[in-house]
Amino acid sequence: MSLESEQNRWLNQTYQKATSRFPERKPEFTTPSGIPLPPALAPQDADPDYPEQLGFPGEYPFTRGVQPTMYRGRFWTMRQYAGFATAEESNARYRYLLQQGQTGLSVAFDLPTQIGYDSDDPMALGEVGKVGVAISSIEDMATLFREIPLDKVSTSMTINAPAAVLLALYIAVARKQGVETTQLRGTIQNDILKEYIARGTYIFPPQPSMRLITDIFRYCKDAVPNWNTISISGYHIREAGSTAVQEVAFTLADAIAYVQAALDAGLDVDEFAGQLSFFFNAHNNFLEEVAKFRAARRLWARLMKDRFGAKKPASLMLRFHTQTGGSTLTAQQPENNVVRVTLQALAAVMGGTQSLHTNSMDEALWLPTEKSVRVALRTQQIIANESGVADTIDPLAGSYAVEYLTDEIERRALEYIQKIDDLGGAQAAIERGFIQSEIQDAAYQFQRAMEKKQEIVVGVNQFQVKETMELERLKIDPSIEANQVARLKAFKAKRDPAAVSGLLSRLETAARSSDNLMPLFVELVENNITLGEICGALRNVWGEYQPPVF
Repeated sequence: MSLESEQNRWLNQTYQKATSRFPERKPEFTTPSGIPLPPALAPQDADPDYPEQLGFPGEYPFTRGVQPTMYRGRFWTMRQYAGFATAEESNARYRYLLQQGQTGLSVAFDLPTQIGYDSDDPMALGEVGKVGVAISSIEDMATLFREIPLDKVSTSMTINAPAAVLLALYIAVARKQGVETTQLRGTIQNDILKEYIARGTYIFPPQPSMRLITDIFRYCKDAVPNWNTISISGYHIREAGSTAVQEVAFTLADAIAYVQAALDAGLDVDEFAGQLSFFFNAHNNFLEEVAKFRAARRLWARLMKDRFGAKKPASLMLRFHTQTGGSTLTAQQPENNVVRVTLQALAAVMGGTQSLHTNSMDEALWLPTEKSVRVALRTQQIIANESGVADTIDPLAGSYAVEYLTDEIERRALEYIQKIDDLGGAQAAIERGFIQSEIQDAAYQFQRAMEKKQEIVVGVNQFQVKETMELERLKIDPSIEANQVARLKAFKAKRDPAAVSGLLSRLETAARSSDNLMPLFVELVENNITLGEICGALRNVWGEYQPPVF
């Protein structure tokens, strides 16, 4: 079949079907000069590799995007990551961002919440509300989403070890709002393997942690079908110093482990694969970053089809959120970060992201102010509405450089995945320190290149200036921690101690069984059991993970 006839088939079937269900943003897309923009351009001459390597948007192997219309139908979700201090203050920031045109919420939790401690635990002292919002109870979660209808917004939560508990709290608050769980949309990160690799906010050993993940898969399949049950994260792998190739390889290796764990737990691949999502970084090398996203999408489609026998198109789609690179931001000349973030955001859009967070210019210095967050959001809105890059699908397809880089990233990432398979899979490779060592080596090589000025970071190792910092600073009031602790103690004091003890005993018994823990988590939080109490009971049964020394 000729390429021209294949393009006509795509236009008249896949594309036409999509636009009849979801009309495009405009009746016609043209440049400012009046030149019409076709939905997706293809080679004018015969190209035998085109169907297998690129295909068409919304079709296998999804190199050109997971939706037939991509941003011609609607823009990506503009999801600014935010959370600080108390639930009340973060709620005010969320409502401000929604008023400014943000289209999805992304919750940052403080460190005690991330590692399963209540705000009043001695382990939490000095960290409450510092790097995110403090959430210990259903009362905190209800305050966080006050006046935000959970059936109308999509919410992403960057939470891993206690992800099941935070999801239970979210479900409980939705029920209090009168929202059916089938109406909820969003994502929990829930990616514990990358915590062992790169980030460190783990609680339990790998085996019970993987059980929690598969419990979530099973529960959400019916109860919360529109929820993305995991966001397999390359972001933190890249922040730890990996290359773009390593980011793709190690992220997909982790994903393979999660799919296999779900299959071993008795799930059918097409029952849960459509709810998997991914989270990638966007760095400064524009062409490599665009190619990275395209290569990851194609490689994942092939892995799911050939390795796991997935049949549904949704099971083959790599859908991903992108955040611009935090580690690329500089404290020196922080205004330059606006330019870096713009390039990174543009790469994510040209690479076909489904949602995007743009970092604020001052994040290398402190938590961002409202003004710097607004500039970051406006960056996305200008790309969407003024640049024209959203008006045709996969606009860099066919570029000799981009297609070469796409092929090379896919090939090199697959070589890494085969090495990890030979070691026994991602968990075994982590336990042996292979993945961590590869990332450390890459980070060291980049640092050496910076020191030798083989890599230039503007304002850091070249083009420096003497400067006085004049940016507005967001300060966290120290009284916030005391007030949060006092509220939590008052919340706990209202409960019946015998009822609390009985519920936690039930949890310990269930943790020793093979029962799905998600329904019990929802019951517990609805009965005012806190995050720290639930995680404490699980610690009693499973213990804590102790990283090996390499």
